[in-house]
Amino acid sequence: MADTAKNKLQKRAQRTRGKLARVSKDRVRLSVFRSSKNISAQIIDDTKGLTIVAASSLDTNLRETLAKGSDKNAAAIVGKAIAERAIEAGVKNVVFDRGGYIFHGRVKALADAAREAGLNF
Repeated sequence: MADTAKNKLQKRAQRTRGKLARVSKDRVRLSVFRSSKNISAQIIDDTKGLTIVAASSLDTNLRETLAKGSDKNAAAIVGKAIAERAIEAGVKNVVFDRGGYIFHGRVKALADAAREAGLNF
């Protein structure tokens, strides 16, 4: 397998998920996906293989309030939305899965907004 940028990102993501699986203690996972134009988050129950809730800068009700889907403001709004939806679904404690991304910029903004809205991780 060639060490392309995509392969390196996938290796980092698998390494992160492996560590999270060891420390999660039956908590669900808040997974973040960041592209060049949008950001999205899902709360996933790995034991059942289900996505409990999801939020994205592409959601119709969130897209109206965003000037851009790829800035820190959009990430904060998505983080707040995912936390509100999770609490409605009865999920309060999660483990944060940053994937292969550095905990900086948009990923950090999403995490901070989710914490402020009531998620514990």
